[in-house]
Amino acid sequence: MHFSDLGAIAQLLAFIFAVYALLASLLGGIRQQSALLASGRRAVLMVAGFLLIAAIALIVSFLQRDFGLRYVAEHSSTAMPWYYTLAAFYGGQEGSLLYWTTMLAIFSSVAVLLHRRAPAGLMPYVVAVLMTIDGFFLFVLNFVTTPFGRLRIAPTDGQGLNPILQDPGMLVHPPMLLMGYMSWSIPFAFAMAAMISGRLDGAWLRAIRRWTLVAWSIQTTGLLLGAWWAYHVLGWGGYWGWDPVENAALLPWLTATAFLHSIMVQERRGSLKVWNLGLILATFGLSLFGTFEVRSGIITSVHSFAYSAIGPYFLGFLAFAVLGSLAIFIYRLPRLHPEHEFDSFVSREGSFLLNNFLLTGIAFVVFWGTIFPIISETVRGQTMTVGTAFYQQATGPLFLLLIFTMGIGPLLAWRRASLTSIWRNCRWPALAAALCAIILPVLGVTNILANIGFAVCAFAAGTIIYELWRGVRVRHAHGEAYHRALVTLISRHRQRYGGYLVHLGLITLAIGVIGSQFFQAKNEFILHKGDTAHINGYAITYQGISGHMDGDVQVIQTRFGVSYNGQHMQDIAPGERIFPGFESQPTSIVSITTHNLSDLYVFLSGYEGTDLASIKVFINPLVPLVWLGGLLMLFGGIVCWWPPRPLAKRITERTPPTSAKPVEVMA
Repeated sequence: MHFSDLGAIAQLLAFIFAVYALLASLLGGIRQQSALLASGRRAVLMVAGFLLIAAIALIVSFLQRDFGLRYVAEHSSTAMPWYYTLAAFYGGQEGSLLYWTTMLAIFSSVAVLLHRRAPAGLMPYVVAVLMTIDGFFLFVLNFVTTPFGRLRIAPTDGQGLNPILQDPGMLVHPPMLLMGYMSWSIPFAFAMAAMISGRLDGAWLRAIRRWTLVAWSIQTTGLLLGAWWAYHVLGWGGYWGWDPVENAALLPWLTATAFLHSIMVQERRGSLKVWNLGLILATFGLSLFGTFEVRSGIITSVHSFAYSAIGPYFLGFLAFAVLGSLAIFIYRLPRLHPEHEFDSFVSREGSFLLNNFLLTGIAFVVFWGTIFPIISETVRGQTMTVGTAFYQQATGPLFLLLIFTMGIGPLLAWRRASLTSIWRNCRWPALAAALCAIILPVLGVTNILANIGFAVCAFAAGTIIYELWRGVRVRHAHGEAYHRALVTLISRHRQRYGGYLVHLGLITLAIGVIGSQFFQAKNEFILHKGDTAHINGYAITYQGISGHMDGDVQVIQTRFGVSYNGQHMQDIAPGERIFPGFESQPTSIVSITTHNLSDLYVFLSGYEGTDLASIKVFINPLVPLVWLGGLLMLFGGIVCWWPPRPLAKRITERTPPTSAKPVEVMA
């Protein structure tokens, strides 16, 4: 018996228990039978256990080089190191689906265990929805395409993983992005449970607040890792190419970000109930769309799998999920009246509503551009695509306005803001924007659009710094040192100031995007040995080429000396790797040197012998701020999510010590 046989059996048992958990939870919820409900919850744990066994069986098959297993033979080889062999688990279609399904089962088990005291009317339907999703994936894995199919004759070696995937990014980006897609299932399940049960108060929102923050943080991590991977592996000089699969990953992030803002309005004012349910349903639907797009092959992308038989199944489930949830949503619309109407759109809740319009507007533009090839082929019989310029011109102004509203929103009062209070709160951030607009042209930054973007970012950053300063100043007035006051302020009000850190990170990222988009310099050079290329103060001198073997991989590296304004900086070695069996698909070794907040990005595009090399050189200003801003966003998300200290402990810390003797209590 092979480990793959054990995995196949475990996978089938997981499907059976998922169906049982679905039925037991539904019947238990309808009949209010606690025994059935408890049995359904235990069945969820069994699904997770069997899927873990299946996943471990596939991993062991990879590590044992069991090439009799078709999936192992197609995605690994004896030449691959163990860590890439391990990562090949999710390198193909079936393995990534098994990973998706296993993580959902684990998250579902955690939800069941954590929400044992949640409203009794919600949890049966939460479990039923989660097991419906997991059951669909398990049906596909058991009866349509399976990672445990065996070959009649086992080859002596496998085909190996695609060379572009044999990179450290493979170890972190795909699992985080897949987990990001999957994690929106939990908030979706609670939203569906609220609509099915009719419990449309704030209980379901309170139950998913941390789940939503966790999912948002995971999705953000996946997006950032994807951008970093594209930047240092693909060799085209950028980090975001508006590829259809990149767009699909961005879409649920946009709607989820809108949801995180609008739930604050419902919690405080009882408004935007329709928005909140609609946004979480849209987020899950877009997550399914991203999963479907990659695995159906319906849209051409460098990330997509080839067309396979599961495409129609995914399309059917996507239609079922979207249309089914939309039908229930429309049915419950009469019960979604706001508790308070807006007193004025010039208010904090008005700014949140505008944020929602902007984020969903950006999502619509990106979605339209992504599916346009399908529409054009259906209507006109020919595939037409939209390029990067469309996305930049359509979304750029919307993103800029979004950053502006991020800046002005915290300065507005709830319910209604007067012009006097707006000016009093906005004057210092406005001064920061004005100074930015004046100083940048003096420093030689003459691009009007870039200067407007930098000024808006300065205004939004000024708002956040001003808000932090006001809070720190109050605590300092009560005797705390400034640094201590800042830490205490953030830890005591984590959701508010963690959100400010996320905004500050997004602003930093936006500055990096503006700098790299408007001021990138690039050129291509053909150099003989000893020749020097000049670009933006950099001098790049070709010194020669060498090759060596790294195991079974042939490594070609060129050598260049780099100086800036006449002063030598360092030597760089762009090149390429040639993997056995993939000789026609060499992967790039990109040289990236950071200097003065700019990246010198050098890519070897060709060579002849040892005397001639062709290189593409990019100067990417402010790109390091993209990564710094992303990390700050993640840190802010973690601050928002991190559980507060127990109330009793906080009271104990604030209570002064006493020398009084303890009082004895007589029984």
